[in-house]
Amino acid sequence: MNSDGWLQALAGELHRRGLDPDLSRHVVAEAATHLRDSGEPPLQVFGPPATYATAVAESVGAPQPGGGVGVARVAMPVRPPHTPGPVRLEVRGITKRYRRRPVLTSVDLTVRAGEIAAVVGANGAGKSTFLRICAGLLSPDAGRVRVHGTLGYCPQSGGTADFLYPEEHFVLVGAGRGLHRAEARAAGRAHAGALDWEPAGRTQARHLSGGTRQKLNLVMAALGEPDVLLLDEPYQGFDRGTYLDFWQQLWRWRADGRAIVVVTHLLNQLDRVDTVLDLTPAREMSA
Repeated sequence: MNSDGWLQALAGELHRRGLDPDLSRHVVAEAATHLRDSGEPPLQVFGPPATYATAVAESVGAPQPGGGVGVARVAMPVRPPHTPGPVRLEVRGITKRYRRRPVLTSVDLTVRAGEIAAVVGANGAGKSTFLRICAGLLSPDAGRVRVHGTLGYCPQSGGTADFLYPEEHFVLVGAGRGLHRAEARAAGRAHAGALDWEPAGRTQARHLSGGTRQKLNLVMAALGEPDVLLLDEPYQGFDRGTYLDFWQQLWRWRADGRAIVVVTHLLNQLDRVDTVLDLTPAREMSA
């Protein structure tokens, strides 16, 4: 099944499960972007359309009346209550254009230790661009980013070396974080275990499923216990159980005092984060 056929089938499966049409379009658009950018077969990344649609439907729950992809830039209630720590990430006035098309315009964000910030927005709103700028991988046209502490970054796709085994990734990234080989392996296994993944074995990264490669990316981002974690939809290809494990891990990191920024389109989790940054252009939100 090619990508177009898979995406059409996914749209039909989401409709049959009663998802809000706006949310369904957004899920399909995000999946299409991932497939286009990665060049990977959809069945390898997401599995059968019916299976992925079921996981999405169970994750988002029943559609809310008047729901859609637009979410205001507001602080959300924190569960359980806690006192945020010092500022770890400061973003001020970030602006980015590609050729003459504006992608980000004067974007601000502050995230403190012990907070999770969710970045949402329509397809093409600049979510991945924003995270790449925060990670120092892309320069803005205007504005500044300040990171107070160490940083880990999990991309939406890529990030792994095809011919390395998972534990070789742990050793390589761990060396850059000051970990000895044994420490890096142990830390990698511990983070993988939190995602219900056993990374031992002699399987090269190129032979891992899309969801397992995302687990590998997430583990590498967490090695060395960085102060700031930037996560670009790292749950792509996760089944429902692993998706729930992922959010449990985020809340554990928040309780440990990490500052977390996560790009997400599964909007039922937004009442469990501390800040929401919506990058949807104002003209689209008012349409």
